[in-house]
Amino acid sequence: MSIDNIISNAVARAVKELYGVDSAPESIIPQATRKEFEGNLTIVVFPWVKAARKAPEAVAAEIGQWLAQNEPAVERFNVVKGFLNIVIAPRFWNGVLQSIAATPRYGITDPTPDSPLVMVEYSSPNTNKPLHLGHVRNNLLGYSLAEILKACGNRVVKTNIVNDRGIHICKSMLAWQKWANGATPESAGVKGDHLIGDCYVNFDKHYKAELKEIMAAENCSEEEAAAKSPLMEEAREMLRRWEQGDPEVRALWEKMNSWVYAGFDETYRRMGVDFDKIYYESQTYLQGKEKVLEGLRNGHMYRKDDGSVWADLTAEGLDHKLLLRADGTSVYMTQDIGTAKMRFDDFPIDRMIYVVGNEQNYHFQVLSLLLDRLGFKWGKDLVHFSYGMVELPSGKMKSREGTVVDADDLMASMVADARRVSDEMGKIQGLSDQEKDQVAEIVGLGALKYFLLKVDPRKNMMFNPAESIDFNGNTGPFIQYTYARMRSVLRRAQADGHTITDYSAVVPNDREIALVQRLADFPATVREAGRTFSPALIANYTYDLVKEYNQFYHDCPILKEADPAVLSLRLELTEVTSRVVATAMSLLGISVPERM
Repeated sequence: MSIDNIISNAVARAVKELYGVDSAPESIIPQATRKEFEGNLTIVVFPWVKAARKAPEAVAAEIGQWLAQNEPAVERFNVVKGFLNIVIAPRFWNGVLQSIAATPRYGITDPTPDSPLVMVEYSSPNTNKPLHLGHVRNNLLGYSLAEILKACGNRVVKTNIVNDRGIHICKSMLAWQKWANGATPESAGVKGDHLIGDCYVNFDKHYKAELKEIMAAENCSEEEAAAKSPLMEEAREMLRRWEQGDPEVRALWEKMNSWVYAGFDETYRRMGVDFDKIYYESQTYLQGKEKVLEGLRNGHMYRKDDGSVWADLTAEGLDHKLLLRADGTSVYMTQDIGTAKMRFDDFPIDRMIYVVGNEQNYHFQVLSLLLDRLGFKWGKDLVHFSYGMVELPSGKMKSREGTVVDADDLMASMVADARRVSDEMGKIQGLSDQEKDQVAEIVGLGALKYFLLKVDPRKNMMFNPAESIDFNGNTGPFIQYTYARMRSVLRRAQADGHTITDYSAVVPNDREIALVQRLADFPATVREAGRTFSPALIANYTYDLVKEYNQFYHDCPILKEADPAVLSLRLELTEVTSRVVATAMSLLGISVPERM
């Protein structure tokens, strides 16, 4: 049992005996004592003030006295207003360390066949462009959230919906036909998603030039010119042919999409993210239309005189939502309904989480209501994991103008920067060239991932590559370097013939206790990260943990310690801390190097 649970149970017994109040131990949550006060854990006593009919200070003092007399883990206490600060007996922390060391998957709750099934959707790329910086944050958040939810005991299915149909796809296809001169990824020497993305940018360039010509020739507005654009009409005609199943258009579409998927797969592999199931909009939109028409027959939707189908959501405080256009074609909402149907057919989902940017907040409000109306049991409780945008010093990214930060270029740049900075700082001296390349890959991608994940996901953020690659401060490289230091200590201990022997008689000092307490916080941090959908909690916990270890490393000699029992305790602390750091970083999708 963790120290938090021990104290929670003891406080529950105390308030029952003192005030006759039944408090569930799980509702009593000890907090780390603030640094300016003496103590390890703090209990807020206000919930029992009314029953005790005493001032908060008196209640805290009575509970503290009871704990000091009845709970061996409590050495002493102090009261600050309604806050009970508890000092845990130093010898007790020795047992906490032993318990952590004896738990192979410490902090992780493995799912069972009966655990809730949570589906997490992330990535959602379009097949007309490569992945960019915004996709990187989406993928990293989605993957990390899935790993955290698994660590909290859920069964998790990671899914991706690929937007592989629509006018934007036809723009790339048309541009390839007109101006690519039959280029393939092999002949052009580029990844397939980059080739198609270039076509999309090329379409926009020609389209803008055409609009200028029309506006000048006919002295009309841009909106009027857009309505007369031959190029845009060709794209619309291609979409109509696609919708009708035209063999020529479908063949081109399949060929170009296959290039894009190969490119995506390469990017996902390097990024370290994966999926259990991939859905495609070209397969789901028809299912969505069928489901909407079923809702129409059941009176959940209505049809306007022009033939379009709508949902009236005014009773829920929203507006009327278009689901099928007058010509019978679907909208994004229809596709999402179809995807939901296919997923519900494929998996007995208990909870559905969509990892999508905050510009889609309204969309998911509507989707939740519609899915519930259409009979999906998890629809009303679906979660839109709404995250903020990644901003750049130069402003927002625009795919059609080719001003995005490409994911592949970004990862390559981060790895190159990691190699350069590591060389300059002497962090990889003595390693072979192959080992240096491996470390640079781990550190560069770790820097990128940590920088994007350490920020509260709900906030917009500014991406700063130079800051992310720093080996000091709250960065991935700082954590990775500290981990490598721990592993180096353990290797040197082994080389010197040191092994971890019995240290149960050792009373830890204050610095050792602080590190054990930080380690003891890990399971609760994982649970809270899962409850609040916040990888940032894991990231910042890990940073605090390695800072605590570095203080311990500075103040407490390890390999020079003459007492074998104290040496063993400090080696155990190093071993356990390295394990927790590796586990925590894995929940963020980040690798840690054994040597640096």
